[in-house]
Amino acid sequence: MELKEKLLSSFMAFEEQIDVHSELHDVRTTAIKNFEDKGFPTKKDEAWKYTSLNAILKNDFTVFPKEENNIQYSDVKKYFLHEIDTYKVVFIDGIFSSHLSSTTHDGIDVCLMASALSRPKYKMVIDAYFNQIANKDDSLTSLNTAFANEGAYINIPKSKVADKPIEIMYFSTGNEAALLVQPRNLVIVGENSHVQIIERHQSLNENPVLTNSVTEIFAKKRAIVDYYKIQNDTLEANLIDNTYVSQQKESHVSVHTFSFGGNLTRNNLNFYHFGERLTSTLNGITIIGEKQHVDHYTLVKHSAPNCESFQDYKGIYSGSSTGVFNGKVYVEKEAQKTNAFQKSNNILLSDKATINAKPQLEIFADDVKCSHGCTVGQLDETALFYMQQRGIPKKEAKALLMYAFSNAVIENIKIPELKQRITKIIATKLGVKLGFDL
Repeated sequence: MELKEKLLSSFMAFEEQIDVHSELHDVRTTAIKNFEDKGFPTKKDEAWKYTSLNAILKNDFTVFPKEENNIQYSDVKKYFLHEIDTYKVVFIDGIFSSHLSSTTHDGIDVCLMASALSRPKYKMVIDAYFNQIANKDDSLTSLNTAFANEGAYINIPKSKVADKPIEIMYFSTGNEAALLVQPRNLVIVGENSHVQIIERHQSLNENPVLTNSVTEIFAKKRAIVDYYKIQNDTLEANLIDNTYVSQQKESHVSVHTFSFGGNLTRNNLNFYHFGERLTSTLNGITIIGEKQHVDHYTLVKHSAPNCESFQDYKGIYSGSSTGVFNGKVYVEKEAQKTNAFQKSNNILLSDKATINAKPQLEIFADDVKCSHGCTVGQLDETALFYMQQRGIPKKEAKALLMYAFSNAVIENIKIPELKQRITKIIATKLGVKLGFDL
């Protein structure tokens, strides 16, 4: 049975398990019908022109995994930011793990999406925010909505600063021969509030896994959100990450994406502006090799005047790896005084590595400051020669040049312990010990 048919036949059983009379029944039913009509995206779709899911979809994925697992904190400690205290929302094979998690209702809500979707106390919030900013026409987002249950629910009330970062961790055990998980996250950050969130998907063995994730982020007036996505999974892991951001007046939202591992990674990142004088920041570093594939698809929709958006994506590709950057800035007629900047810089270390870059600007306002740029090249041989002349071995010289190339994005990380962690990962990916204290 093909995966599409398997999912369609599983939907009724899923709804009966959750509650067929749930108020979300109509939402789920509409979503599964949209997925049934459109199916999985193919390379015939313009947005998926350079990314094919065909090989992945041939796996016989388990849709409902077993709940038994023996994962202990010691087994996964290295994946957490254990140098500092954090709130933790942890899932094993898509199922919430209470003994690995550290949630709270003390002033802020860091808890389970399943609780928010099913309990009356959350009804007003769910009605106001769930599935409100997500693209209802996108087939994979619709598939996630139809099966939405497990995930992280984060609600930071007005004028609150989260006292420590929040880690959202999804682990795959490999107990199933092949596993499909569909986490759904909802993040609401109130007026004048501030939160830092770290999200990671991690396989614990080499069995294939496909993660179809959807995250909705709502930033109210003057809210500050720093969101970090760490993608450093095994070569059998596949991730489709759909993130939708709604911003109101004078808010600041930054999404930093670090793509180092996995077989296929697709990041769909969508920002929507609903107020003046707000700022959107989209940063990314991609370092991959072998036959890995990373696709960044971004959209920033400027709908109000006096707003700013900044996109800075760096890519380093070796082996037969493939990168895609498709970034779009859309400026509506009302969005006068917009300042939008978009940049994609890429280094190819191999003749077989490929990057497909398509920066786009669609501007309907006449008083704006917008620019975009894309570069593809190799390491500067003159700089490499200069460093070798001063006694730096060629391997270390290459690594230092590549680190310097990535450094602009690294410097934007606001959690010092996370900055150290990312720096160490980059050093490992580059195959050297960098000459400074990590």
